[in-house]
Amino acid sequence: MSYLVKPENYKALLDLKQTELGIKQIKDFFQQNLSSELRLRRVTAPLFVLKGMGINDDLSGIERAVSFPIKDLGDAQAEVVHSLAKWKRLTLAEYSIGPGYGIYTDMNAIRADEELGNLHSLYVDQWDWERSITAEQRTVDFLKQIVTRIYSAMRRTEYMVCEMYPQIKPFLPHDIHFIHAEELMQKYPGLTPKDREHAITKEYGAVFIIGIGCNLSNGEKHDMRAPDYDDYSTIDPKTGLPGLNGDLLVWDAILNRSVELSSMGIRVDKEALLRQLALSGQEHRKELYFHKRLLDGTLPLCIGGGIGQSRLCMLYLQKAHIGEIQASIWPEEMRRECAEWGMQLI
Repeated sequence: MSYLVKPENYKALLDLKQTELGIKQIKDFFQQNLSSELRLRRVTAPLFVLKGMGINDDLSGIERAVSFPIKDLGDAQAEVVHSLAKWKRLTLAEYSIGPGYGIYTDMNAIRADEELGNLHSLYVDQWDWERSITAEQRTVDFLKQIVTRIYSAMRRTEYMVCEMYPQIKPFLPHDIHFIHAEELMQKYPGLTPKDREHAITKEYGAVFIIGIGCNLSNGEKHDMRAPDYDDYSTIDPKTGLPGLNGDLLVWDAILNRSVELSSMGIRVDKEALLRQLALSGQEHRKELYFHKRLLDGTLPLCIGGGIGQSRLCMLYLQKAHIGEIQASIWPEEMRRECAEWGMQLI
């Protein structure tokens, strides 16, 4: 079911021509900065992968992938990617990329089960990135270092946008705030996980929530994660809390809510994969191609994630709807309401 937020007195600061130019400037500038910050080389990525190999990203585990038969492969099924979390790890191995270096790519996906609205579209565009690491770097401290460097690239991009378009004012705080999902639950025990995100992000402006997918002390998870890419169950010795992954959120003053820009984390090693498959009752996945490669030690240890391109552009250009940034399909009623409220969908 679609849901539309209609901000009072909304007026786009850029017209269509300025918006299209701004989108290109942001995408070119940010990906260059991301590449420099994390020492990433650009690679070409697939739009679809073969079904049944365990390569496609299962997201929270319930989303349906768009699929189609391949005539020349005996009608074997291909799936449009949800993201490239596992494909990137295979690529690190194929390119023999050692610790301290990595890859990034433009990821285009179709997510047919999204609930359409200001932030959610059928079409997903991300910078997907992955970086090889050492066993000693599988810590929350190292995760925070990487997040801080990505956030620095975001702030530099914001400065560029505000220089190009003086009518746009900066909104990102100087520093990003880190908090574990367990600490967040203790801070706001009476709120739902989504409302906790809004509350903490409104307070700090930019937040990274650690431990997405791990079990909290109330027996619940902050949010769901598939068991075979992010490591959400390893206990960090410094904090005593589980989880080497998280979500990066910033406050959107136009929509008056938090917006998730990135989901990322240190990926599962052999022990974490076996543990998380057992915890989720999905041990049958051990027989899939990707999982066999990980379990036999032929894939590198790594950290990686995705950064939403359209969402990032939407925030920088201070738009109220993601359809003002990207071309997609929307319910006719939503198109009509957006036009009435000054949201010009592409």
